[in-house]
Parts: sequence; structure tokens; C-alpha cells
Amino acid sequence: MDNTKRSYIELHIAIFLWGFTAILGKVISLEEIALVWWRLLFTCISLLFFRSIWKTIPTYSRKFILQMMGIGIIVALHWVLFFGSIKYSNVSICLVCMATGSFFASLIEPVIMKYKHKWYELILGLFVIPGMYFVVNFIPSEKLLGVYFGLLSAFLAALFTILNKKLIDENKDLNPFSMTFIELSSGLLFLSIIFPIYTMWMGETPFLPQGVSDFVYLMILALLCTTLAYVLGLRALRHLSAFASTLVVNLEPVYGIILAWLIFEENKDVGNYFYVGVIIIILAVFSHPFIKKRFEREIQT
Repeated sequence: MDNTKRSYIELHIAIFLWGFTAILGKVISLEEIALVWWRLLFTCISLLFFRSIWKTIPTYSRKFILQMMGIGIIVALHWVLFFGSIKYSNVSICLVCMATGSFFASLIEPVIMKYKHKWYELILGLFVIPGMYFVVNFIPSEKLLGVYFGLLSAFLAALFTILNKKLIDENKDLNPFSMTFIELSSGLLFLSIIFPIYTMWMGETPFLPQGVSDFVYLMILALLCTTLAYVLGLRALRHLSAFASTLVVNLEPVYGIILAWLIFEENKDVGNYFYVGVIIIILAVFSHPFIKKRFEREIQT
């Protein structure tokens, strides 16, 4: 098997594991902030086994480390809102909201990376709006808080992805494992500080895993859906183009929604108009890499 085929398989496995993250968020009994704390803890421990972390971190400047720590806090908040969206709505609604991340990226990436907005990205972003209209207006009102959490989570996901890209562009020799460790351990520290405040506001919530099943699911979430998926994704990107990888990554909400329908039968909780919204959003997301590739080809010619 050549490197390209192996990379496609590895990337699909990684995307499937990321899609399965939402399923685990549904079955783990802990509230979102405790769930994310344990996920960060187990993931950080697993990353300590990569020797390159210990060699590269001492070479980073204080400013660079502080920048990564700031991004880590954004990542932690993104995950808290992501799992909160699942708890307050369901897996399908959360993942549809996450599919709007490309729209947010089209708005904020030019600002952060300092280039002009691309008209085709803004147009595709506008197609997300009617899609979200159908999603929001044709779901039970008690699930709307989950929609708002999901949209904010998608915004933060786009933000930390762009900030990471900027750091990587500015530091070509950056080790991805040490970068991940600094960011996630910073997120872990941040949640450790705010958890007492959260419990004062929301009331006492369970912090320890509730039984063996919670512990096992948390281990799967951290080791398979985070560490392994991340490693597979990095390996795959060495042999795939940005266009190919973007197209495959867009399958994450599709995988997650299909799993939710099969495992939780969530398709029975929403009406037909919800699916209209899902189709509009997914079409907009999948159209982006094709339109981008054609537009850039026309500019080069």
C-alpha cells in the first residue's frame, strides 16, 4: 500500500474517531466542565510519553509559550461548550452547529492573517444562514440553549485553529506534540481554577467519574478520540494535499450524525425541516474546497 492510500485510511479513521467524540459526550454522565477536565488530564498524561516534548519545550521563548497557553484556554472553552451543546440538545444538533465553523473561519481568518476577504467564502457562508434557520426554528425550544452553545463552540474552534496556523507559519520548526501538550495542559490548569467558581454558580456537580463505565468512556475519549486521532491526522497530512484533507475533514459532522441516528435514534426527535437545514449546511461546507480550488486555479492562469 502506497503512502497516499495509507494516509487516506489514517485520516478517515481520525475523522471517524473525532465524530465518535460527540457520542461519548452523550453517554458520559459527568457535566461538561468535569468531562473536559478528565479528557484533558488523560490526554496530557498520554502525551508525556512522546520524548520530543521534553527536548523542544525548553527551546521555546516565554512569549511563544504564553501565546500557546492562551490558545489552550480557548480550546478548553470550545470543548466545554461542545459537550454542553450535546447535553442541552443532542449530538445531531451539536454537530450541525459545528459545521458552521467554516463560515466563522471565512470571517475571522482574513482579519487575523491580514489578507482580504474572499468573496466566494463569504457567499458560501451566507448559505449557512438559511440552513441554521431551518435547524433553529424546527427543533423543540428547550434545545435552543444547546444550539447557542454549539454555535459559540464552532466560533472558538475556528478561532483557535486559525491562531494555531499563524503560530505554525511563524515557527516552521514547531513540534506539534509539544505544542499540543502546552495548549492542553494550559486548558487543564484553566479549568482547575474556574471549576470551584462553576460549582458555586451551577451548584454541586459530580466531579469524579460515576462508575466504571464513565472511566472507560473517558479513557476512550482521551486516548483514542484525542491522542490517537491527532497522531493519525498528523501522519496523514504529510502525504495529502490541503484540498484532499479539507474535504475528508468535512465528513466529521456526517459521521457523527449518522452514528447518533444509529445509536440514539435521534432522527425521531426532529422534523423534516431539520434535515433540510442539515443538507443546506453540509452542501455549503463540501462546496468550499471545490470552489476554492477552481478559484485559485483561475487566478494562477
